Amino acid sequence: MNMGTAWVGVVGADDSVVTTYNVTAGQVIFFPRNTVHWVKNPQGGVDFIRTFEQQPEDQAVNLPNNLQELVHNASYVQSPERLVWRYFYDLKGSAQYPFPGGVFQWARYRINGTGLNETEKIFSESLNQHENTLTLATLRIFSNGLGQPHFHFNANEMGYVISGCGKVGVIASDVTANFNIDIGDVIFFPVGSQHYIKSVCDEDLLLILAYSTGNQLETLRMNDYFHKTADHILAQLFFKEQKEFQKIPQASKK
Repeated sequence: MNMGTAWVGVVGADDSVVTTYNVTAGQVIFFPRNTVHWVKNPQGGVDFIRTFEQQPEDQAVNLPNNLQELVHNASYVQSPERLVWRYFYDLKGSAQYPFPGGVFQWARYRINGTGLNETEKIFSESLNQHENTLTLATLRIFSNGLGQPHFHFNANEMGYVISGCGKVGVIASDVTANFNIDIGDVIFFPVGSQHYIKSVCDEDLLLILAYSTGNQLETLRMNDYFHKTADHILAQLFFKEQKEFQKIPQASKK
């Protein structure tokens, strides 16, 4: 969510349990495919939910048999955390990963759950029960800062500009592109394509990012490449003095 608050409801496809919870700006919600779900402004009510009816015949939607009972009894109360965290991630309150020029936060998930806290494990396990899920992140690049060139081994990436403006560069196998981005624009980086984003406004550039990986995001950044390559080799490759490459900062590990 970008702003405001709302109540969310999800009817689990496997157990027909209704999970309802409150969300605010900066948090991530997840709806598995073929599950009944709703998002409601708290100023309203549940009357619209109670208009749901069980379909008389199979329409390729995974509706529970007791749908009518579930939605008529639906109430906006906070469900137990063990249920909520299957569909919810507090992205705004999660760990920050600073880099020279900005900060990155993402809804982490991994196949084996290594390095995740207890609530992240619940979210991760929930996502990994479903095919073709996405993981979301926010990227804030400070005014005139640079998100250095990098690429992802195992994910396509999409981004939506929330605020600020910037300049993007993409190097793919068959094309090199440079273009400007502004509020409301969507960007796409295919898996394996090198790309960078630079903030060019007085205000910070803020994006919501989505990655198509089903596991830990695997990324190679330019400064990681430099740090893992001997200084004397880099000096020969780029015709620079060896000491210049010792000044390159290293981003926090994720």
